[in-house]
Amino acid sequence: MVVETLEQFLQEGRLSALMWEVCQQQAQDRSPELQETLLSKIVCLPDHVSNKLQGKNPPVFFPQNYFPLLGSAIIQVLQKISDSLRGGLDCSISFVSHVLGKVCIHGRQKEILSVLVPHLTDVTKSDCIWQRICWRLVECVPDRWMEAVVLGFVQRASGADVLSRLLGNLVVKNKKAQFVMTQKLLLLQYGYTTAVLQNVLGYLSLDSLRRALLIKVLQELLETWGSSSAVKHSPAEQQQYISKAILICLSHLKEPEIESCRQELLASMMAGVKCHLDSSLPQIRRLGMIVAESISLKINTDGPVLKFQYEEDNETRELKSLLVQTPPCSVVPSLPDDDRNERADAALPVVLESNEKPHRAAPVMPDEESDAELDSDDDLIPYDMSEDKELKTTKAPVYIRDCIEVLTGSDDVDKWDATIKALENLIQKNPAATREVSVELAKILLHLEEKTCIEGFAELRQRAQVAVLITDPIPVAQYLTSQFYSLNYSLRQRMDILDVLVLAAQEMSYPKIRGKNKHSGAQKPCIQLLPGSDSSKDWRRIVNERIKSKTRRFAKGQSEVKQDSVPNEFNSIAGHFFFPLIQNFDRPLSTFDLLGEDHFVLGRLAHTLAILMYLAVNAMAVTTMGKALLEFVWALRFHTDSYVRQGLLSCISSILLGVPTEHLLEDTTEELLETQSWLAGFGALCTLKGRDLPFGAKNFTFPMTWCALKNLLLSAVKVKPFQECFECLFSMKVGVVCF
Repeated sequence: MVVETLEQFLQEGRLSALMWEVCQQQAQDRSPELQETLLSKIVCLPDHVSNKLQGKNPPVFFPQNYFPLLGSAIIQVLQKISDSLRGGLDCSISFVSHVLGKVCIHGRQKEILSVLVPHLTDVTKSDCIWQRICWRLVECVPDRWMEAVVLGFVQRASGADVLSRLLGNLVVKNKKAQFVMTQKLLLLQYGYTTAVLQNVLGYLSLDSLRRALLIKVLQELLETWGSSSAVKHSPAEQQQYISKAILICLSHLKEPEIESCRQELLASMMAGVKCHLDSSLPQIRRLGMIVAESISLKINTDGPVLKFQYEEDNETRELKSLLVQTPPCSVVPSLPDDDRNERADAALPVVLESNEKPHRAAPVMPDEESDAELDSDDDLIPYDMSEDKELKTTKAPVYIRDCIEVLTGSDDVDKWDATIKALENLIQKNPAATREVSVELAKILLHLEEKTCIEGFAELRQRAQVAVLITDPIPVAQYLTSQFYSLNYSLRQRMDILDVLVLAAQEMSYPKIRGKNKHSGAQKPCIQLLPGSDSSKDWRRIVNERIKSKTRRFAKGQSEVKQDSVPNEFNSIAGHFFFPLIQNFDRPLSTFDLLGEDHFVLGRLAHTLAILMYLAVNAMAVTTMGKALLEFVWALRFHTDSYVRQGLLSCISSILLGVPTEHLLEDTTEELLETQSWLAGFGALCTLKGRDLPFGAKNFTFPMTWCALKNLLLSAVKVKPFQECFECLFSMKVGVVCF
């Protein structure tokens, strides 16, 4: 009976009458204890009914039905408050604010605000009394419930202008709301959508009292964006969230505000872009480039701006679109009749011009000149030259020394392009002439910069460097390895040196068999039949099929003739590639510090040494190389960068695959014990992925998995028979770790 009475009470709208009665009593400061009791009962009524009825409550008491009903009751109470204020009567809105706050803190924001926010959005468009009622509704919410209410309004407002009408200057008047909107939403959390960010920052920019907070928020965001610790330890999603907030803030800044904080923006940009470019993650580096470009575009409106090269994708385009402020949709006021006619007359030539273009190519001329223009050549249809190609008569040089002269001193752009395209083939065809100037040519190619927008310039230059190194390996390798640790080289040039060394070593360790494949595609001598009747065309195929069907085979031999083996050209010169690279890694220079901020190059160096070690298998110096590489791994075993640690794992794999088993066990027993201890406490297993090694040789593989590597080192040092453990591993077929 009581449940039916409560259900009838709710369905007849008596809940709004109850709250309105409390609002009137509250204006007269009557019975605060009764108001607290009613507040608890109104908000928790579904829970109380469900507990009493043990889940058999009517549908009206379901939360998804009750709280929208409560939202409608709040709207009716607010309407009565509006009518009361217009009639000059006093009333209080505090009880309604408490109801709203307690409902939101109980997690029912969606149900109640889905009814309240659309209605308040409509009634506050042109009614200032409703705006003040809405402001007081939110301002009277207690601080302990303010966060839930503010988050609900921010997430459900359809735009920054709507949020400004609903909240007013709440962020200035209430410290809790200010903390939520300027700190927690932007810096402490990152799970909200881009629309929420646009609502919050747009709300801060729409009033002069709130714009000071917008500048403060931008400074704090830039401070976090430029912190090396934050870049290193925070997830990529949070850094993307902060980058979006910075771009939205920049879109709302005005010219006087930019002028007042130009130096601070410049300093923050320089610090932040350095931290992001030092990261080993491509996504973080690209975020730094985009934000730095946007800041530079804002502070240097007249001068040169920063411009980086990165891949354009949907994420990049979304970030750049945030820098352009989209105005809120509004109704365009109607123009007076005179203005409307003037606008129509002004727009008439444009309309006529756009309509005339498909029909004729000649522009619209006055009447007195139309006869004279009839005989002109403007009506002639031009030839379609879209597929025409420019005839180039520039010939590439035919001598190596001529190529050097063109690359160093020629101003002829076409000749320079032809030279860089033909240089690789010219080096391969003239090895003797190349050896005479190999070091000089390697120096020119290392410092060569692109003069024109030639397609694939970096690949052409790299292939030419590889060709020079293969033609004259020892002097060129000595020059390149010495320049890797020299002053006044960029990180890009140092990584180019590593790429060239790896590609040349790979090509020399797998040489092409000359003379063997020349006749592989040629037809074998055979008797050719003259064309005859259809019955004699396929006789040979028919006979072979009959023989094959009646032949029983117990074993199948080799289907192809095995190619002759050839010597590994890299074995005799592996030391010239390997030892100069490994000997100076711990000596910092004024412009190059591998153990410091240039850890990305250190990771590339570790992968390079691992590949050189693997390619030098069966070389005379492979044992010495393996021991030196184990010492290199031991010195860097606790490096903080994951990319460097992955390089160290690849070094261990290459040592186990390249050094003979007996030498590995006799000469490096202590090093293996130390490596076993390191791997035992290494933590989570790492997976080496293809994207982690951006060398030109993308398909280079080591036939060993990380699990096999760890199991080998963990088991090989525990028992006596080292030999059996190693032979067992190298005889088994394991997976492939791709670099």
